Amino acid sequence: MARSILVLPTYNEAENIRRFVESVLESAPGIHVLVIDDDSPDGTGTIADELSATHQGVRVIHRKHERGLGSAYRTGFRMVHGEPYDVVVTMDADFSHDPREIPHLIRLVESGNDVVIGSRYCPGGQIADWPWHRRALSMWANRFTRAMLGVRASDCTSGYRAYSASALDHIETENVPGDGYVFLSQIVYRAGKAGLSIAEHPITFKDRELGQSKMNWKVISESMLLVTVIGIKRRLSKLTGR
Repeated sequence: MARSILVLPTYNEAENIRRFVESVLESAPGIHVLVIDDDSPDGTGTIADELSATHQGVRVIHRKHERGLGSAYRTGFRMVHGEPYDVVVTMDADFSHDPREIPHLIRLVESGNDVVIGSRYCPGGQIADWPWHRRALSMWANRFTRAMLGVRASDCTSGYRAYSASALDHIETENVPGDGYVFLSQIVYRAGKAGLSIAEHPITFKDRELGQSKMNWKVISESMLLVTVIGIKRRLSKLTGR
């Protein structure tokens, strides 16, 4: 398996983090894990430190004054830049993403893909237990994003991904704005603009059993606003030829 590292943002995942990281290490032997904890008041960071003390491949970054998914990914990508990894994996720490799929995503990068998305909406993908209104909102958000940004990926907002190290260099993630899930949509947009190959691997998404979701209307509003702004700028540039 390629030299791989999982960049794992966490906030208030004390009920999941120990079992989750151990499941990752079991599912993908040899993978390293970089936990980016945003000073979780429930003790997630302390548990992560305990995992780091007992597992050689686990590291922890404690962020005291920064918050947000996009910001955490920027920190993680910055930390692993220049280190001897071939593949960088991202996913949620609440078991909504099955760690057993990690080797499949890594193999798709090894076979020549730059970005691999664990997709709920490509053929074979599914969502196990969402209510109809949440499923409808997610599907609409992805269709809106595809239309505004001109991307082909069926699941623009999935955080379950694998990137080649060179792909992250081309995308220049340090300059990608947004702290919510819009960060993920813009990664797909920039990858497409850079001519990188994007593949999708079907996954079954399961809602978390423990802890609270970080999704809220503020995150959704930020995503829709930034996607709209980028989409308008994209259309204007086509009209003006700039």
